[in-house]
Amino acid sequence: MCTDCGCSTRGTQEKAHEHLHDNPQLNDTKTISVIQKILDKNDHEANHNRSHLDNNGVLGINLMSSPGSGKTALLEALSEIAKFKFAVVEGDLETSKDADRLISKGIDAVQIQTGSACHLDAFMVHKGLHDISLDAIDVCFVENVGNLVCPASYDVGTHLNIVLVSIPEGEDKIAKYPVMFRQADLILITKTDLLPYFEYDIEAEKKEARRIKPNVDILEINTKDTNSIQKVADWIEFKQKMRG
Repeated sequence: MCTDCGCSTRGTQEKAHEHLHDNPQLNDTKTISVIQKILDKNDHEANHNRSHLDNNGVLGINLMSSPGSGKTALLEALSEIAKFKFAVVEGDLETSKDADRLISKGIDAVQIQTGSACHLDAFMVHKGLHDISLDAIDVCFVENVGNLVCPASYDVGTHLNIVLVSIPEGEDKIAKYPVMFRQADLILITKTDLLPYFEYDIEAEKKEARRIKPNVDILEINTKDTNSIQKVADWIEFKQKMRG
């Protein structure tokens, strides 16, 4: 049980689970050992997931953000214009609302309900992958639980990480949650159509992101603007070609 966020995990990680938070227990070598064993097991399963995707010629992309930043809306918009075929492993604490939204758009989506766990791990994603016809798709998205902390510590077995941050969240999130944004291959600044209603310096946020990770790619998007979504699709297609 994580004393900071109250999450718990299932399966092989059910008995012991900690995150790398600022926690006094981390002074205990036994606690550190437990954490390391959990992460090592997760990483082993993540490598298995990646091999599974590789063997089927599928690019795996982990979508991460705080709740409400627009992950599901992005996937809905991509379904309208993307040349590549994709499916989604959908993570939420409860309900299948996001998966239902995607399925209604004709997207193959599998819901993972984490209960009280505030992130997906490689074992959960493994189960989801076995419910997807990988031979029928080019890209598999993992839409992680809305959270800017815990998902950054868990490799789920994808090849790339896309992190979303929305205008209404305010212009301090990248500085406050550097671990998450340091994991990003692409940062999407979303809901740019709301800029007139918020004090938000996009260029300052880009500068902060590149201070944390100098070569990170950054795009500004608005799901009502097809051209901006096309840029995301183009980025993904380029990464597909890079992988051969």
